Amino acid sequence: MSDLTLYPADIAAMSIGQLAALPPEQKAEISRHLDEALAWLKQARAKFDAALEAAYGEQARAARLQAGKDFGVVHLNEGPLRVTVDLPKRVAWDQARLSEMARRIAAAGERVEDYLDVEYSVSESRFNAWPAALRAQFEPARSVKPGKPTFRLTLVPEE
Repeated sequence: MSDLTLYPADIAAMSIGQLAALPPEQKAEISRHLDEALAWLKQARAKFDAALEAAYGEQARAARLQAGKDFGVVHLNEGPLRVTVDLPKRVAWDQARLSEMARRIAAAGERVEDYLDVEYSVSESRFNAWPAALRAQFEPARSVKPGKPTFRLTLVPEE
């Protein structure tokens, strides 16, 4: 199967039509190699990010402390290398407590939407389990859009 091998530069230079016209064995090989490359890159990125944290994490924490901030961007210098370290803020809200607060706001005669972003949703499994009459009431509020297709290629022996 070594004669089937296409290198990344070959794939990048090919048009979508050329790739689509490849024999099944080459498509399967390319798919497998790309999956392996992605897995390797993800592992390598995680390892390198851990190395950067080991090399610059303490300096970044000290710079953030000196700047009086818990999150955000700080810049470090190591010789000719400028290292920008961004620690984003990730906020999570307790849904049960927010729901209770929304009830209190509504009970006080206020508009909940003035204080909270409210988004309603129905799980698809729950919707499908409902009786037809109930589903019919909700269908005007429901839209279905296609997601991104995924493809898995597997070579099966010919019979």
